[in-house]
Amino acid sequence: MPRNWVVEEFRPHEPEIRGYLQARFPAVDADDIVQESYLKLLKLRAAEKIESARSYFFSVARNTAVSLFRRQKIYSDIPVADLPPELLAADADDASETAYTQQRLELVIRAIDQLPARCREVMRLSAIEGQSTAAIAQALGLAESTVRVQLVRGVHRCRQFMDECGERK
Repeated sequence: MPRNWVVEEFRPHEPEIRGYLQARFPAVDADDIVQESYLKLLKLRAAEKIESARSYFFSVARNTAVSLFRRQKIYSDIPVADLPPELLAADADDASETAYTQQRLELVIRAIDQLPARCREVMRLSAIEGQSTAAIAQALGLAESTVRVQLVRGVHRCRQFMDECGERK
């Protein structure tokens, strides 16, 4: 793949990504997340064509923000019970989005559960626990290339499962 494919495919979505990150992850620096996301995209050696650059960029940025958020262990010393109620109330859109996301997650888990044992474990560690290819390879005693192959196969089979359920976007 030419190096400028990142600029051509992903750069047009950067302002939208920045807005999303600032809204969803106000405690992390959106510039850092976007930069890390670009680095991950540049390192990408996709075994198959990316169907939606926008969706893929959002996924990479979200996963990067979550990883950074976890590493920084950003939390409040104030117990939830002591927070004012207006901070805890969710508007209807967020509640419906949360319910939809939960349903999609359950469907993905069902799809992963249908995979062969090794592929299932690799997908679980990657998709659910957010581990890197290197961490998965080390944890399971596999080569990183084997982990990548299993991820490609797992994603393909999960897409098929979701298509059969009529739930894939």
